[in-house]
Amino acid sequence: MKISSLVIAAAMISAVPAFAQQAGPTTDPAKVEGGDFVMDRDHARVIFSYTHLGFSQSYGLFTESGAKLHFDPKAPANSSLEVTVDLNGIDTTVPKLDEHLKSAAFFDVAKYPTATFKSTKVVVTGPTTGTITGTLTLHGVTKPVTLQARFNGGGVSPITKAYVVGFNAVGQIKRSDFGISAYVPAVSDEVTLNISAEFDRKP
Repeated sequence: MKISSLVIAAAMISAVPAFAQQAGPTTDPAKVEGGDFVMDRDHARVIFSYTHLGFSQSYGLFTESGAKLHFDPKAPANSSLEVTVDLNGIDTTVPKLDEHLKSAAFFDVAKYPTATFKSTKVVVTGPTTGTITGTLTLHGVTKPVTLQARFNGGGVSPITKAYVVGFNAVGQIKRSDFGISAYVPAVSDEVTLNISAEFDRKP
């Protein structure tokens, strides 16, 4: 093992006690801090799934996305979210399928390279749950979409020292509503979105 590798390993081992003592994120509204945040792209995933011929559930993700969040833990209804997804970043792990989904038969990324979501209403439904309603613009069509969201907590990252808040969200859309109807119903019209993201507070 190289000397540099030994140094890195020793540093990681020595850091374990510090990480163990680090308080985890909290969901206590009295302790959570708000503000303006940007999505940490390294710790965010937008995953989509659909049924294929009734035999299986197929999955893919969008690897290039960004979001801005204004978060008010004391009055969550005042929070807002804006998301932009680069549809050229689609990844199903099947290159030929990726190219097919980018074609005019589906997303037509040459004409509509991005999808956007802008929140219009946030409703609290439980101590850590809520709904985020907004407008989704996809394939040149804008429609209302509601996400079921869960707040995972807020706190200072032991790695970056930034203040971080994290959320999960689930939603469903009908792709035909956005003019993407190829192979329906063999390939399901309903598409499920599973989203998990960390947001770093702006300095």
